[in-house]
Amino acid sequence: MNPRVLVIQNEESAPAALVGEWLQERGLEIDVIHAYAGDEIPAEIPTQYAGVLAFGGAMGANDDEQFPWLTHERALLAAAAKQDVPTFGVCLGAQVLATAVGGTSTRADVIEIGAYDFDVLDSAKDDPIFSMHAGTTVKAAQWHQDWIATLPESAVVLASNDNCPVQAFRVGQNVYGVQFHPEVDAASFKEWYNVADEAADRSGIDMAVAVEQVREAEAEMIDTWRPVFHAWADMVKARQG
Repeated sequence: MNPRVLVIQNEESAPAALVGEWLQERGLEIDVIHAYAGDEIPAEIPTQYAGVLAFGGAMGANDDEQFPWLTHERALLAAAAKQDVPTFGVCLGAQVLATAVGGTSTRADVIEIGAYDFDVLDSAKDDPIFSMHAGTTVKAAQWHQDWIATLPESAVVLASNDNCPVQAFRVGQNVYGVQFHPEVDAASFKEWYNVADEAADRSGIDMAVAVEQVREAEAEMIDTWRPVFHAWADMVKARQG
């Protein structure tokens, strides 16, 4: 039986997209919880799942009162981290993960929307999945007005830039969060532009320029992040045993 991964989708316009395709290329099967539509998020990881992913959304990681499922999502991610189940949080998902393990998420000093460079740090040299890019500068699509402000001392920051000190982190051996959006291609990013949110409105960024940045960098970004998620998929498969 192929390993199964539980995906939390926090907004209709923010599916697993490319990441889902890459995991399926590696033989994983994906079940999606459409949290924004009222699907229930379990407090513990059901036994049939060997991995968990949580994706983005325009809401903040602390907006539980308006989006009550975030409380359940945080509990699930805390359980995943406690058990060191292979987990990957993307943008909002990473921020919720950070708050689940004792960190904080706040409004960022700099809004990033478009394609941005950042450094994969030397701390990633021994990481099971980020080591392939350790010591290099990489590029990813970004769309965020919040960031991960603090992490517990046990966390390892894996990637950073001047705009956003925590672009990627790991807790335990198998639990990851990234501020950027490896899952989006240029077409998906343009759809976000067509329904621009508060972050876009506040940023002052020329959104047409941001869309063009992502279009121009799309092939490079896919080449960068596809092998990372293949490696994470192998981590899931190893846990499945």
